[in-house]
Amino acid sequence: MTVRRHSVGDCEAGTVTDPGLQVIVSERRQLLNLAYRLLGSLADAEDVLQETCARWYALSSEQRAAVKSPGGWLTKVAGRICLDLLGSARVRRERYVGEWVPEPLPDLHEWGGAADPADRVTLDESVTMAFLVVLEQMTPAERVSFVLHEVFRYPFAEVADIVGRSPAACRQLATSARRRIRAAQLDETPAARQAEVVRNFRQAWETKNIGALVALLDPAATMIADGGGLAGAALKPVEGADRIARYVVGIAEMAPDLMVLDRTVNGRLGLVATLDGVAVTVAAFEVADDRITRIWAVRNPEKLKLWRTAG
Repeated sequence: MTVRRHSVGDCEAGTVTDPGLQVIVSERRQLLNLAYRLLGSLADAEDVLQETCARWYALSSEQRAAVKSPGGWLTKVAGRICLDLLGSARVRRERYVGEWVPEPLPDLHEWGGAADPADRVTLDESVTMAFLVVLEQMTPAERVSFVLHEVFRYPFAEVADIVGRSPAACRQLATSARRRIRAAQLDETPAARQAEVVRNFRQAWETKNIGALVALLDPAATMIADGGGLAGAALKPVEGADRIARYVVGIAEMAPDLMVLDRTVNGRLGLVATLDGVAVTVAAFEVADDRITRIWAVRNPEKLKLWRTAG
């Protein structure tokens, strides 16, 4: 799950005349990919990108010219901003209404979006909802060290410069993060098989077949909904196959005009519920042994802006 590191050479020659802007353009997608994985929020990632660019332009032309590796400088600044935000995020999450789920990402080709490639996050195994949820359980330093080294392949010497610790300490942080990943026993179900299970879930949901839904759910399955206080959602996790099945059927009965679509969510097939053509819920799934073990349903409209505009 390595994301290729971009360089200034990735920008087509002659397309940008301002050397300073050329650096930003060539590194934009790299920075966006990094910040989203670190923060779990595209909106926050875009804010980090803007702040990083502002700090680059705050340098004089002489200072920018003296930077040997502009991409490295931008990554260092973005990483440090993310580290600070992760520290304050824990306080903000304590005030969050209900459960907090990472912001879901659509496949813009599939969803109909026409965003510039530089504005797209690469959809791979390091952005699945299950992976991002485990990252949320790490300390800020663990998360930054792990993502920079394991996902983006930065050497620990560079990671240390961003985290503000020794290379040896960053290595230990990454090791601790890997243990968390292993302990989470992340789903390794092939994408095609998971997609089949999710499609069967949609069909059972549409027909309000509680028995079929229970059969598709692991007995100890958990569903977490994120309404953020802005949309109706269960404030605590819904646990158990029977409770989840009855909960989702209840939703279908209360909103008979709801249309449920198969759509890619963070690189894996998920479901998007629309009402009058507007996305109101985006659900991601984890499947193990042909049964759904976890469902993450995002209903907070602030996290569905891309889904609303792309559709």
